[in-house]
Amino acid sequence: MRDLAFVAFLFAFIGVGFRKPFLFVLCFCYIDIVAPQKLSYFLINSIPISLIVFGLAIVGWLVFDDKRDTRWSGRQSLLVILLLYCWATTVNADFPVEAQDKWSWVWKALVWAIFLPLTLRTKLRIEALALIMLLSAAAIAIAGGIKTAAGGGGYGSLQLLLSENYGLYEGSIMSTVGIAIIPLILWYRKHGTVFQPDWRVSLFCFALCFACMLLPVGTQARTGLVCLIVLAILSLRAVRHRLLYMVGAGLLAAAAIPFLPQSYTARMETIRDHRADESASTRVAVWAWTWEYAKDHPFGGGFNAYLQNHLRVERAASSNANAAPQEALPSVYEDKARAYHSSYFEMLGEQGYPGLILWLVLQAAGLFRMEQLRRRYLKTRRAEEQWIAPLATALQHGHIVYMVGSLFVGIAFQPFIYMMLALEIGLSTYCRRREQQSGWRPLMARPAQVPARHAFPAER
Repeated sequence: MRDLAFVAFLFAFIGVGFRKPFLFVLCFCYIDIVAPQKLSYFLINSIPISLIVFGLAIVGWLVFDDKRDTRWSGRQSLLVILLLYCWATTVNADFPVEAQDKWSWVWKALVWAIFLPLTLRTKLRIEALALIMLLSAAAIAIAGGIKTAAGGGGYGSLQLLLSENYGLYEGSIMSTVGIAIIPLILWYRKHGTVFQPDWRVSLFCFALCFACMLLPVGTQARTGLVCLIVLAILSLRAVRHRLLYMVGAGLLAAAAIPFLPQSYTARMETIRDHRADESASTRVAVWAWTWEYAKDHPFGGGFNAYLQNHLRVERAASSNANAAPQEALPSVYEDKARAYHSSYFEMLGEQGYPGLILWLVLQAAGLFRMEQLRRRYLKTRRAEEQWIAPLATALQHGHIVYMVGSLFVGIAFQPFIYMMLALEIGLSTYCRRREQQSGWRPLMARPAQVPARHAFPAER
């Protein structure tokens, strides 16, 4: 019954979508994040829903959408180069069959990141994309937060909406993304217009932030804790009363510690005693192997090149008397075909030095551009532009959290992150277009006025 209802909705949506092609864009973002077809029992699983909506979005934009305000960004050119380079390494991969498996979804993530900014012509579209991304991630975060609050969870055992480690449904990845979207949630609470800011929107946003902060506890992902600490530090830039913020954050952390499960605190202790932890010590060994591999293969080995690694891991004895007992493993043991568990080493091993440099330049350019927009629009007195600096700040903070989380999780090609990157590019081209058309100067504007609510059909 659920499958038939979804198919009926899809046909109705297609009928409306050709009148508003941007709806196809939003629909694909939701499908790519939540993967509702994987929640189905039979019918939807047998239909390539993602590919169908992907094609409808691009064809709908090409044929029906207004493209007068479309702009191209230098970062889109970098994405095109990265796409072509990844294709070249896939053709010459060490493991051609396995490389094709990863390439089958990586190319869609890159093409979508190239295409998506072309559709973000208006403030409403930028806001709508941010809203769909937040609500899609919220479906996963709320499920994880409720289960954690009810006493569930555990490393590798917290089941979100799916029982498989697919996309955002993997614990460490969702913990990283959950923390990264908190600034965007808080931005929407104050500056959103699709849902007018009121006490209901604020309540939902605060509850969603709380659910996102519970994810590292439920998944027991050390990466999530590191990301949360980094975000707490970054937030000092945006708060007015920094001393009060620091005192409140410290008291909140101290009050939360007694309620944390013992298994969680024991696992977090391994951050400072990583050589005694099997997972952490194996990751370090994989990174060392990748570094040596890149010396002999400077252009990378293609996707999933880690399958050829063979590791000799040395595990030290734990110095923490209260730590959970380790499995019966020898102090020196061998392992093989272990994943990179780091986006930086993922790029180095699979795409070599050129791919890693391209990826780093792409990230650095995004952070730099968001800082430019933040400073340029921070003191503007035009009410209709006062959402720009906070959005640039939120995207920049989320991006930094992603870069920190990427140190410990292999998410170099995670589609959700590339949607955030596309959102940054869309915001940048939107601002550049307005400035070029009107010769606008942020610091020479008239006093603020109350902005009008957006009308969705007008898209202006």
